[in-house]
Amino acid sequence: MARPFYHGGQAVIEGVMMRGQKNVAIAVRRPNGELDVDTQPLPSIYKGCLRQMPFIRGVIILIETLVLGIGALLHSAQIAAANGSEAEAELSPAMLWGMIAVGVAFAVALFFLAPLFLTRYLFDPYISSALASNLIEGCLRIGIFIVYLKLISLIPDIKTVFAYHGAEHKVVNAYEAGTPLELESVRRYSTAHARCGTSFLLIVLVIAIVVFAFLGRPDLWLSILSRIVLIPVIAAIGYEIVRFSAAHSHNILVRTLLTPGLALQAMTTKEPKDSQIETALAALKKVIEADEIATPVARND
Repeated sequence: MARPFYHGGQAVIEGVMMRGQKNVAIAVRRPNGELDVDTQPLPSIYKGCLRQMPFIRGVIILIETLVLGIGALLHSAQIAAANGSEAEAELSPAMLWGMIAVGVAFAVALFFLAPLFLTRYLFDPYISSALASNLIEGCLRIGIFIVYLKLISLIPDIKTVFAYHGAEHKVVNAYEAGTPLELESVRRYSTAHARCGTSFLLIVLVIAIVVFAFLGRPDLWLSILSRIVLIPVIAAIGYEIVRFSAAHSHNILVRTLLTPGLALQAMTTKEPKDSQIETALAALKKVIEADEIATPVARND
C-alpha cells in the first residue's frame, strides 16, 4: 500500500506555492490581475528515500522549506512587481544561500540567543535552580515569538500574505476532505490546518524547553553552542510530532494538544478574498497535474 502524500505549501508575495510529490507550483497574481503559474521539478534530495526516514526527514524538510520558501518568495516578488515585463532577474545560488544564511542567523539570534542572554543577565543572578532558569528562558522564547508575530501582522503587506496563507489552508483542507476543487466548495473550509508551519514553530519552541532542561545551566559559551547545534535535532522531533498529530487529528486528546497551535494560526492567517482562493487553487491544481495525480491520496473520511 502506497504511503499517503500530504500536499502543503506557503503563502508568497501575492500568491501561493504548493509542493507536490515531484514538483512545486507557484501561482502569483500579476498587477494587471492575471495569474502567473510556474511549475518546477523538485531536486532529488527532496523526494528521495531520506525524506521518508523518521527524524532524518525532519532535517531534510527544514532545509527544503528554507530553500524552496525563499526561492518562491523572491520569484513571487519579481512577478508581482513586474509591469507587464516578462524579464526576471536571475538569482544566483550564492545569493540564495546568502539570504538563507542571513534569515537563519536572524531567527537563531532572536528566538534562541536573545532569550538565553536575557535569562542569564536578568534572572539567573536571583535564582539557583537550573530548571527554573530553563523554564524562564523557554517562556521568554515563546513570548518573543508571539510578540514578533503580532508586530509583523500589523504591516499591510504582511496582512495580504497572511490572507494568502489562509487561502492555502482552505484549499488543502478541501482537497484532503475530497471536496471538488472549486471556489464555491473551498470557501467554507477553515483557515487553520494541523500541519501549518506556525504550529510547527510553536511545537519546536516547547520541545526546546524540554531538551535544554536536560542540559542544566552550563557555561554561557556552551549554552550558546547548544542553542545552535541542537536546532536540527529539535526540528526533527517537532516534525515527527506534527506529522503524527495531523494523521490523528480526529482523536480528542490529540486535538486538545493541537489547540494552542491552531489558535496561534489566527495571527498568521486571514480570511481570504475569492481571488486569493482562486490563486491557491491554481497552484494546487497545477502541481497535481504536474505530478499526474488523478485523485486525492490523503483523505480525512
